Amino acid sequence: MSILKMINWSLFKSAQIILPKYQDFFSSTRRAFSAASSDSCELKEFMEYMENLKNYEKSGVPKNAGTDSGDGFDLGRMRHLLQQLGNPQSKFKAFHIAGTKGKGSTATFLSSILRAEGYSVGCYTSPHIRTIRERITLGKSGEPVSAKDLNSHFQRIKKDLDIAVELEKGHLSHFEVLTAFAFSLFAEAKVQFAVIEAGLGGARDATNVITSSDLAVAIITNIGEEHLAALGGSLESIALAKSGIIKCGRPLVLGGTFLPHIERMIIDRAMSLCSPVISASDPGNRSMIKGLSRESQMPRQLCDMVLQIKRDLCVFVELFDVKLRLLGSHQLQNAATATCAALCIRDQGWALSDASIRTGLEGAFLLGRGQFLTSKEAEVLGLPGAAVLLDGAHTKDSAQALANVIKTTFPEARLVFVVAMAKDKDHLGFATELLSVGCLEAVVFTEVDIAGDKSRTASASLLKDSWIEASREMGIDFLYRGTTKYEDQCTPSTQIRGSRPILFAEGSLEDSLSFGHRILDAKSCGGIIIFTGSLHIVSAVLGHLQE
Repeated sequence: MSILKMINWSLFKSAQIILPKYQDFFSSTRRAFSAASSDSCELKEFMEYMENLKNYEKSGVPKNAGTDSGDGFDLGRMRHLLQQLGNPQSKFKAFHIAGTKGKGSTATFLSSILRAEGYSVGCYTSPHIRTIRERITLGKSGEPVSAKDLNSHFQRIKKDLDIAVELEKGHLSHFEVLTAFAFSLFAEAKVQFAVIEAGLGGARDATNVITSSDLAVAIITNIGEEHLAALGGSLESIALAKSGIIKCGRPLVLGGTFLPHIERMIIDRAMSLCSPVISASDPGNRSMIKGLSRESQMPRQLCDMVLQIKRDLCVFVELFDVKLRLLGSHQLQNAATATCAALCIRDQGWALSDASIRTGLEGAFLLGRGQFLTSKEAEVLGLPGAAVLLDGAHTKDSAQALANVIKTTFPEARLVFVVAMAKDKDHLGFATELLSVGCLEAVVFTEVDIAGDKSRTASASLLKDSWIEASREMGIDFLYRGTTKYEDQCTPSTQIRGSRPILFAEGSLEDSLSFGHRILDAKSCGGIIIFTGSLHIVSAVLGHLQE
């Protein structure tokens, strides 16, 4: 049995009291707050410019837009735009990451490793939590580009952007222009490496303009059923789209695990392009989670990173007692994937020490992915005594990963979920995974804007119906009590029955905060309030802290 299963809730509860002493861990959160508040003034012209472009994050992606077909996005637009900007994508070595889940975490681990070695690194990811600047990090510090630098660069290239937008008759999208902007910024900053996360699929994604001569490593983290309509409707079509980032003769790192026939499809594609393949799911990956470390008074998982992979390329590293801030077996797999990719550059003549890999892995942190707020931050939200977990899980697989973290790390904690999602997600599959956790007291369904717009937001009633359906299929008792505004719904008498149903309710995010606290307070045992379903609910909660 894993040592993690032996760790009880009291371990974390006691740690909550000491958290304010360790504010360095949460410095990224505080920077996000101050960044968001200052951007509205400093970046007014830039944001207005971007808002005038077509934004598929708000409206949703058209059917088959990510497929390598006549219905797919036209990469010609991106190439023309980049040519207008002087082809900045050719001025650094790129790691290109595609996959259904784990792209952002893998990019974070990989960027951190490269910076630890002393390289100047650009990293481009999406979406952001509080400020668009989070999508572009620069240099050896890994900080988001400053508002001043972003605005200065925008002013320098605005004429070229205007020309490109006019030539394309207004068809250039928000993501295309922002991607080109990031590449231009990386080139100007003279980064040595850029870690680039694909936005959708791979073959027709705006990021897929990296040539084989400029690509260091291609990475495919995994293949799952997300964005099905946009990527052709099947796992096979999704795999085909994502394998479009593989380039002739350049290494491909697979995260995994993959269904055998899906992995075969991707490997066959790589073989046709003479690209060596390294799999982080190879039996030579003997990495493992050993338990939790409390040396910094924050839960970190103690891991051995042991890779002895002999395939098209040889990958070898042995690192013991690595302390990862990002929790869960899925994050260990993401860390292994990033490590495999980083090790590939040794064969390309770049220096990379084992010590830098350790430092990079241990330093990696990502807003909204298994992020606990400090006790002080919980108090600001009106949740004194409760632990607050923010996790942007929004698919069945990511919900399963979140459930596994909860089961193994905090098995005795009383739980309240606050859920908000986009309407194009698998709500039933998401609910099924999270209903499997123990000690679940209540689920509150709420609504938040998706990319600043309501058009893709799932209604609270739609989410409620999915959770009710999942509960019935799983034989789980539930009690639906409507709105969170009724005070008598969470009295102690309702909550302290020996075998009680899970309470379902709907409400605004503000009402959900107090409702969740009253539920746990009625049990007089503390607990965890978990905000999940999208990165947009994470952003909304962090926004409440700023207010």
